[in-house]
Amino acid sequence: MRQPSIRRGVRTRLVIFGILALLLILFSAFSAYLTPYDPYLQDLSQAKAPPSAEHLLGTDRYGRDMLSRVIVGSRTSIFSTLLLVAAVTVLGTAVGLCGGFFGGWADAVLMRVSDIFLAFPGLVFALAVAGALGGGLHNAILALAAVSWPKYARLARSQTLARREAPWMQAARLSGSGTAGLLLRHMLPNILGPILVTAVLDIGTMIMELAGLSFLGLGVKPPMAEWGSMINDGRSMLQVAPWMVLAPGIAVFVTVMIFNLLGDAVRDELSPGQRQKERINE
Repeated sequence: MRQPSIRRGVRTRLVIFGILALLLILFSAFSAYLTPYDPYLQDLSQAKAPPSAEHLLGTDRYGRDMLSRVIVGSRTSIFSTLLLVAAVTVLGTAVGLCGGFFGGWADAVLMRVSDIFLAFPGLVFALAVAGALGGGLHNAILALAAVSWPKYARLARSQTLARREAPWMQAARLSGSGTAGLLLRHMLPNILGPILVTAVLDIGTMIMELAGLSFLGLGVKPPMAEWGSMINDGRSMLQVAPWMVLAPGIAVFVTVMIFNLLGDAVRDELSPGQRQKERINE
């Protein structure tokens, strides 16, 4: 009786946090239509105004409405992160899948390349790459992608090696499936579980890292609204106008928490160990 209740609890959490994440994505997608004010309109007469009925989260040093900027900044922060996670997942999975499946010199070359990237501290390397490319949102995404794909390559390779000689793979070969069919129709669907869990858990991490690069001036350029750059813009005003830092900071916290809890629920749902325990208990 206990095991079904645990499963129901896991799936309930998955549904709840999945809905919250979906609502957050939809909210950011339509953020331009949800702002009470123009997020880029300056009004120096309202500069550093505290939260009030007129401006719920106050204004920044240029009199721009903080609530509007936080709402619009969600689109940049969230969709940039989703693009980044999708890119490194696809690239890393393709590299690891090919390396683990073909083996030999291809595997050796691909893994040595990933070792080179893994040899550097991730965030330090991302800072160096973003600085060399000149900053900006696109360069920040490229910098974080450069340091993030090896993890997915290693994971996909280990999963592929564990299944390459499985009976169902042997049966697929004997049935006449070509290399593309073996990779895409048989191997890839069977290794996607752990990769998907890692990708969902990485969304929160990538949001913070992108915000970190913007905070250091290597991400989004002013006047574009983005949570990390907004925190950087308000840090010198922390004692005078703390809402300039608190508003985007709370937005980062809530968003990361939702995606992390969603990742935990996905992990509990798709965990091979969990599935195996269920079969044993049944």
